[in-house]
Amino acid sequence: MSQGQWYPPEWPDRIRALAAGELTAVAPRRAATVMLLRDPGGPEANGTGGGPGGTGAPGGPVVHMLRRRTSMAFAGGAYAYPGGGVDPRDDDRLIGWAGPPLEHWAARLGVATVTEAQAVVCAAVRETFEEAGVLLAGPTAGTVVGDTTGEDWEADREALVARDLSFAEFLDRRGLVLRSDLLGAWARWITPEFEPRRYDTWFFVAALPEGQRTRDVSTEADRTVWIAPAEAARRYDLGELLMMPPTVTTLRALAPFRTAAEALGAADGQDMTPVLAQARLEGGELVLSWPGHDEFTKHVPAAGGGGGA
Repeated sequence: MSQGQWYPPEWPDRIRALAAGELTAVAPRRAATVMLLRDPGGPEANGTGGGPGGTGAPGGPVVHMLRRRTSMAFAGGAYAYPGGGVDPRDDDRLIGWAGPPLEHWAARLGVATVTEAQAVVCAAVRETFEEAGVLLAGPTAGTVVGDTTGEDWEADREALVARDLSFAEFLDRRGLVLRSDLLGAWARWITPEFEPRRYDTWFFVAALPEGQRTRDVSTEADRTVWIAPAEAARRYDLGELLMMPPTVTTLRALAPFRTAAEALGAADGQDMTPVLAQARLEGGELVLSWPGHDEFTKHVPAAGGGGGA
């Protein structure tokens, strides 16, 4: 059993309550998160943000991760990627768009409408800007913003964080085109039904645009780091880094790629079938499992409180 798996102490009681019909599952909120990659030797090669490790093995891309503050109600203390909930205001407003058409994105993301696809992609790009200061947009379909560090950019970023400004409004105000071609959809995970805060989360991959740098600006994180995916997964296995199952799984999937561009090019071949944890009664104990990901299976006593084996 891996030692760095995020596993809240209240889960066993909630699993038992769900199995007994005493707990009603809440509907998951739509969310998006981005695995931002860059190749070693770039402008941030010596800037790990005070996190664990640094770039790791030479030759492969490194990924930008942040550690969620321990005070956070969901996954406090866990390492994750920039991400957050979808803003419904971005569903149906016409925006500047570059890359695959919305029909392609709707099919790839497994959603019913192009407006929902737009909102999910907007959330991915917005959260990357909000939490890392990196913007996957430009004045034309073939360009990208080069510098987002000015006071006016920071004012807009803070307005987005406060939800005083929708991302669609931000793009329109700036005259920017969202570069969906700089993103690749990678995976989809849904928070277990026994969790009080649930998310239907799409994982994307993207390469750090030339000329831009990440900034430690997230109010939800107390540490950031650029780290090789294999090194992050190794430190999870050692119990040094706390993570949730989808984070570990996507890190392992990224490890074989030699460049950020190679990983991005492989995105369309990734399985987007939603992964949802299951809790079942088996031989006097509750078994928590993620289909297709046996390493995360947990065995919980069917009676009694706390803990988990």
